Amino acid sequence: MRLWMKKAGIRAIKTVAQTAVATIGTAQVMGQVDWRMVASASVLAGGLSILTSIATGLPEVELSDPEYLLVKEQQAKRIQSGEFEHIDYTEEANDDVRSI
Repeated sequence: MRLWMKKAGIRAIKTVAQTAVATIGTAQVMGQVDWRMVASASVLAGGLSILTSIATGLPEVELSDPEYLLVKEQQAKRIQSGEFEHIDYTEEANDDVRSI
């Protein structure tokens, strides 16, 4: 969990910084930087980054987390034993993307 929090925090900080730079750049072109708007948009983006990490996971953590790997190993054993069927939606999702 500590690793996940660290990685999600790093992602959120990067997102906040990127949003701040983009907002400042846009406001500068328009002639005046509203620092409250910059702070608000940046904090919102950081919060959304954390929520996205919660909802979708962090691949860089999952691949290095022993607990995650153990769960995946257990799932693979269940699939092999026929305990439940694994459905791979990857191809279907790729077909959907290609049709757009």
